[in-house]
Amino acid sequence: MTVDIVFWSVVTARFALPLLIPKYPLPGVVACLVLDAADQTIFQAFGFNPPFYQSYDKAMDVFYLSVAYTASLRNWTNMSAFGINRFLFLYRQIGAVAFELSGLRWLLLVFPNTFEYFFIAYETVRTRWNPLRYGFKFWVKVAAAIWIFIKLPQEYWLHIAELDVTDTIRDVPWFGPALAAAIIVLILILVFVVRPRLPQADWSLRLAADPLPAAIADASRRAAWQAKHRKVFDEAALEKILLIGLISVIYGRVLPGVEASSLQIFLGVAVFAIINAALGLWAAKRGHSWQSAGVSFLVVFVTNVVLVGVAALLLSRGEGGLRLVDTLFFVFLFSILTMLYDRYRPIHDYRVEAARAEAAARASTAR
Repeated sequence: MTVDIVFWSVVTARFALPLLIPKYPLPGVVACLVLDAADQTIFQAFGFNPPFYQSYDKAMDVFYLSVAYTASLRNWTNMSAFGINRFLFLYRQIGAVAFELSGLRWLLLVFPNTFEYFFIAYETVRTRWNPLRYGFKFWVKVAAAIWIFIKLPQEYWLHIAELDVTDTIRDVPWFGPALAAAIIVLILILVFVVRPRLPQADWSLRLAADPLPAAIADASRRAAWQAKHRKVFDEAALEKILLIGLISVIYGRVLPGVEASSLQIFLGVAVFAIINAALGLWAAKRGHSWQSAGVSFLVVFVTNVVLVGVAALLLSRGEGGLRLVDTLFFVFLFSILTMLYDRYRPIHDYRVEAARAEAAARASTAR
């Protein structure tokens, strides 16, 4: 009984904590990172080794990183940093799909998860400084430093050498003290070298996300923006298909019991994404919107369950078929990410348009 409580508590937390990221970006993503590192240790402390958990662990990693990406659509004001962030996220997902399809572990070294720490770096800066004060070159240097000095060694350690920190500390007597000493040195460098050279802070500590632009802060204004600027099949729809399609392919490869091929999963997600976009645009043009994210999710989820039921009924008349139990998890995943993407993409688009208008005004003044 205790083991079941611990297991489901950890699994629930793995899915619940990412939902904090849009409103509390840095605390939310750090909490996900810590729980991801500690979950196996928690299970071992209770003498439990859940079957298939390693597969679900990968799936939940992809989930929280995907929520973090949608949070950057909602919150990030620096478009240069966001462009780098988008590239890093999609680059990693492409590499993860290539690894799942081929089994070649070196691909994870070529496609490192730089996105995660870049997201943390941006949000760390934002806690005290305005990200807009830093240009494209600064954020490129941040991404390059994370890629070269943090992620490449980490990816090699985990996926090429296939070493584990806990096991190495246990098996190699000098490793634990050396690791502790390295951490102390890093802290001393940050306190006595980096901290005195930091520029004056722009504001007091900010852990919550900044307020949204007033012009697009509520759901009705986002719906109006969507109705005016979006089409059923446009650049945003393509990005959503790529984003959720790649994630779903990864889920299909790592989760047990999924029989559909990667191509079938991707095409199925693409069809669902287009149908969802059409329904969302139809609702937006008629002024329908939901301020509550929970209500928005329920609407999207119920809609997709109905679509899956119709697909299952149609396929049951032919040679195909859908295993609804396996499909339900994908519907849940798809619905959450679709809701978050559709909810936050208009905010990002508004900021892009505002930045372009500001740049045009500066150029006109300069003449």
